Amino acid sequence: MTTRFFRILYVLYYLKNEDASKRKKFMKHVCDAQGISKMTLWTRMVKDSIRYNVSLNEYFLFHFYEIDGSEKEDWVGTGATYEYQKKMNPPARRKVLSNKVLFYDAYRPYIQHEMVTIDELERDPGNATTLLQNPSGKVVLKPSDGQCGRGIEVVHTDGLTPRLLMQRMRDGGNDLAEEFVEQHDQLNRLSPSGLNTVRIVTQLNEQDDVQILTARLRITINSAVDNMAAGNIAAPIDPATGILCGPGVYSDITKQDETHHPVTGIRIEGFQVPFWRETLELAKRAALVDTGNRSVGWDIAITRNGPELIEGNHDWCRLLWQLPVKKGLKKELFV
Repeated sequence: MTTRFFRILYVLYYLKNEDASKRKKFMKHVCDAQGISKMTLWTRMVKDSIRYNVSLNEYFLFHFYEIDGSEKEDWVGTGATYEYQKKMNPPARRKVLSNKVLFYDAYRPYIQHEMVTIDELERDPGNATTLLQNPSGKVVLKPSDGQCGRGIEVVHTDGLTPRLLMQRMRDGGNDLAEEFVEQHDQLNRLSPSGLNTVRIVTQLNEQDDVQILTARLRITINSAVDNMAAGNIAAPIDPATGILCGPGVYSDITKQDETHHPVTGIRIEGFQVPFWRETLELAKRAALVDTGNRSVGWDIAITRNGPELIEGNHDWCRLLWQLPVKKGLKKELFV
């Protein structure tokens, strides 16, 4: 079967699984701005999706409606990302990254905060004692196999007993409780509504040398989670200095970039990420723990005591990688 056939199947997948309401919103925005019909736009979307291996919504997010073919070639869409990550991170090796309990066991030297599973609580409710006494006064409940911030709940520990904690976890469908990580004061000054994590993507070459593929800061806007899909922004980090080198961008073409945080007013470009050298070193060491997974997106929290791992993603986001720098980065991948 040909490449074109598979890409047509991808289009059918996008029609079934992508956010149709977002696509409708983006289509209206472009049709109004360019004075074209929906039929014309649909034709261009499908044609470019097949030709450049991007999803229908990525046609808008990558601004394909206003760039030429040579620029389109540089962007890495859903289809190409899937193929690259399947090669770099074989499905049989991914479990340590897709299951947070296994992840904590494998990467424990790089994790500082406490966690407990619902199974451990059911065997002995006393396992929650240290967690419920953590200095933040909060715990984070999440599914061990969750992604993109889905299902996460932040709960205050005041008056919370082990039994009540277990009930709250069952009610929310969560099987993992973690200590709430308190971020560095400078990041709290930038945005205090949630934990603002650094995303560093690494890839290994044939000699297992670690390359830093990207560094981004995810910045919350009145949100307990920092994912772009939740309406937050992300900014590029200069890997050499740890300084933000661009504005905050949304994964929404109808919104303008943010030069300053819309709530705190702190200027984004020029902001220094604390403990940057230590953060880079942490990502490089983590990348060598399991070389069977050769390209991983590391989510790293910066605390008053330095960086610590939150999670590793075998299916790291191509939007967070490319949107903040407003260009396609296909040439940076090992293929």
